[in-house]
Amino acid sequence: MFSSPNSPIVCNLPRVSIVGAGRVGSTLAQRVAEKNLADVVLLDIIAGMPQGLALDLMEARGIEIHNRQIIGTNNYADTSGSQIVVITAGLPRKPGMSRDDLLKTNAKIVVEAAKNAIAHSPNAIFIVVTNPLDVMTYLAWQATGLPRDRIMGMAGVLDSARFETFIALELGVLPADVKAMVLGSHGDLMVPLSRYATVNGIPITELLDAATIERLVERTRNGGAEIVELMQTGGAFFAPASATSVMVESILLNQSRLLPVAAYLQGEYGLEDVVIGVPCRLGCGGIESILELNLSDREREGLHTSAQSVRKSIERSQEILAE
Repeated sequence: MFSSPNSPIVCNLPRVSIVGAGRVGSTLAQRVAEKNLADVVLLDIIAGMPQGLALDLMEARGIEIHNRQIIGTNNYADTSGSQIVVITAGLPRKPGMSRDDLLKTNAKIVVEAAKNAIAHSPNAIFIVVTNPLDVMTYLAWQATGLPRDRIMGMAGVLDSARFETFIALELGVLPADVKAMVLGSHGDLMVPLSRYATVNGIPITELLDAATIERLVERTRNGGAEIVELMQTGGAFFAPASATSVMVESILLNQSRLLPVAAYLQGEYGLEDVVIGVPCRLGCGGIESILELNLSDREREGLHTSAQSVRKSIERSQEILAE
């Protein structure tokens, strides 16, 4: 028989709340729990759905050998005290749709989610995954009033992983040996940095001709759309969830990993008052620092063109929210 201690010990375990229990949100909940990173609260407006998903994940704990708590809820009060809040809520892309086509509906969803979540977890770090991602991150930053180090968007980690995948497939090498960096907006104007892409330290410019590299760059830019067209019923969710979990892990474990994330810029790369993908160090405080790479004229022009597109969408979103 187990004996009870005189004074129970209260352990403050880290908590990650995920707003939106769709494919990305539920897969992220699985990643976070099975990596043993934190307890998870999965929130959605559909009654019963997050509760059912949470129970399903809980029933796998003995098989996956972890003891993390997963709670499904429709009430923001259950997210109270979260270290990290991830917003995945919103409509997914459908065939023929661009990320910007989602702007009108998702702007209102993300603003409401951000305001409700910050009310219960004022010290949380926010990660936005909803598309169009750069604009949604900006709106969440406005809605929460958070300092820029505590709010970011998941984009560059996913886009870089796609670029790495296509390089590995082209060369027939181990994906883990490929390292790449993609900056800019999460869309057709993203900026894959080919000269920074390597295979075990060897630049891909030494391994592939210019035409092949450009083909892989274009496939990366259209990586999300390619999956949407193939699936017909929705978009990617496995890789986006994995990319987000890498960011969560770096923050919770204070790893200070250098990752490309959508961040609010205040002069970096010559850009002001815009959210765009740039290399950042992620630790327990969120964005610890932003690295300014020495970009070529073409790369810098591409980044500014990408930022200009995001800024126009931000202005449009402000009009929509004011209607």
